[in-house]
Amino acid sequence: MASEDLKKKIEAANEEALKRMNAGDPVLVDIAPAGEVIPGLQDRMITHSGPPIDWPRMCGAQRGAMIGAVLFEGWAKNAEEASHLLRGGGVRFEPNHHHQAVGPMAGTISPSMPVWVVENKAFGNRSFCRQVEGRQQFGDYSESALQDLHRWKNIWAPALRQGLRQTGDLPLKPIIAKALMMGDELHNRPVAASSLFANAMSSAMVETGVAKENLVATLKYTANHELLFLGLAMACGKAIADPATGIEFSTVVVAMARNGTDFGIRVSGLGRDWFIAPSPRVKGLFFPAYKEEDAGFDMGDSAITETVGWGGFVLAGATGILSLVGGTPDEAMAYSREMREITAGVSVNYRLPVFGFQGTALGIDIRRVVQTGIAPIIDTAIAHKNPGYSIIGAGLVRAPLECFRKALVAFSGKYGAGKKEG
Repeated sequence: MASEDLKKKIEAANEEALKRMNAGDPVLVDIAPAGEVIPGLQDRMITHSGPPIDWPRMCGAQRGAMIGAVLFEGWAKNAEEASHLLRGGGVRFEPNHHHQAVGPMAGTISPSMPVWVVENKAFGNRSFCRQVEGRQQFGDYSESALQDLHRWKNIWAPALRQGLRQTGDLPLKPIIAKALMMGDELHNRPVAASSLFANAMSSAMVETGVAKENLVATLKYTANHELLFLGLAMACGKAIADPATGIEFSTVVVAMARNGTDFGIRVSGLGRDWFIAPSPRVKGLFFPAYKEEDAGFDMGDSAITETVGWGGFVLAGATGILSLVGGTPDEAMAYSREMREITAGVSVNYRLPVFGFQGTALGIDIRRVVQTGIAPIIDTAIAHKNPGYSIIGAGLVRAPLECFRKALVAFSGKYGAGKKEG
């Protein structure tokens, strides 16, 4: 195929990928136990963030979160038993992305854990994400850390589910659009979105007759959880990106995910393959008593938010987050401008007031990343390098250029000049 013909096919394919992402219409349709709704999630299986990984290569936080999930499910009586079970192959590990799901940090999802169920009404595909909290998903498997998982399972999720059934499906696109106008970036700062969601659900839970004790507990939970919407934003990102997967000749990235050991990307025209490099170290700010030497490497499926143009891509409109992740307003503006150099287009749904209401950068193009040397910027939390700890900080990180170079080599091998069609 002549190079000019190839370029035209790539541009047309990328235009189609953008069209599908822009058409995305994520709606919350349920909050249900993972084992009942996530395709292929079997008993004695835990899904996790990032590309595929086995126990020997897992980072400390990932191992700690796995231990916590095993204890939460009651598959072991204590951490020692849980470790033995995990080391011995008694639990199967698979990436969330292989099951239409995403998860924050370690991303562990086990069968009885309630998950957000988001449907993209434009295409009919569903995605799933666990709740966001600051302990077990970072590797803390203490009894107090697991108590919040049990409260989510037994009190908060059932109350929210009952309220959702009262209101019917809840469109999330309007919440996201408003939140971006209110200083959110939907990754480490979903404060406005969390408030808007809590407001939408509060009256519904009251009207549907949730038991008073559970109602009060859930209202306190939703009113005080500033990161509540992150799980929903991640599920929305996954639901928006998935229909853009599998477009022949497209160089648009449809997933970025990390597990604390590996950083992987998926590209539309290259199907389900992962292109992997070592997870980088996050540069940021640490909570008291912690320092850079305590930190593990970048982890979590939450970079799905950047994949669809939120998170680090819209830092210019969310400078309030800099007190958490570090940096200056000028740097935030520069990051958001820079991301427009590596994307195939912009969103028609989500806009930034600070840029004159222009659409957010959308459709990371592996060609542009490699040509410019500009890697996607991600804002993220930081986990400890050892198991047993809660969140220790937050910061900024760049996706490894090696992932994009590997993907471009594979793309050239599949579609490059000289290849015959058919």
